[in-house]
Amino acid sequence: MRGRKQQMSLEISRALLEETIAELRASPDKEKVILWLGKRGTSEYVVDDIFTPIQITDEDFFRIPEEGMNQLMSHLRNVRKMIVAQIHTHPREAFHSNADDRWAIVRHAGAYSLVLPEFCSTTEKNNFLEMVATFVLNKSNKWKRVSSSNITIV
Repeated sequence: MRGRKQQMSLEISRALLEETIAELRASPDKEKVILWLGKRGTSEYVVDDIFTPIQITDEDFFRIPEEGMNQLMSHLRNVRKMIVAQIHTHPREAFHSNADDRWAIVRHAGAYSLVLPEFCSTTEKNNFLEMVATFVLNKSNKWKRVSSSNITIV
């Protein structure tokens, strides 16, 4: 293949985005993570389900314990979907911290990690693309910031 391979885009329905925002806001003073599940299309990941695993959280971290990982693996087997993105909140600015790099749940090249500031308190469906910090895992296992224009809300 000649040239660089283009990044897969990410597509989510407005209804699932609204559900994601509501779920993240349910934790107004602690980080929270939600997983976007779906299938890989020709040039996009299509999100058709969200999943909130059992998690341990505090103001500045989240962790999925073994029980939560077992719950997630069982769910993925049952629904026959993949994790296409993880989305989580930060107390202040949105960035991909060293802990986010190390403890990311989704680990396949091309996967998305999305971060929202201020525990999602100021994020709405209409400003989501402006608020979210968007990262993609490259083939070298490094999270690289990319444009949120790779996300389509349908």
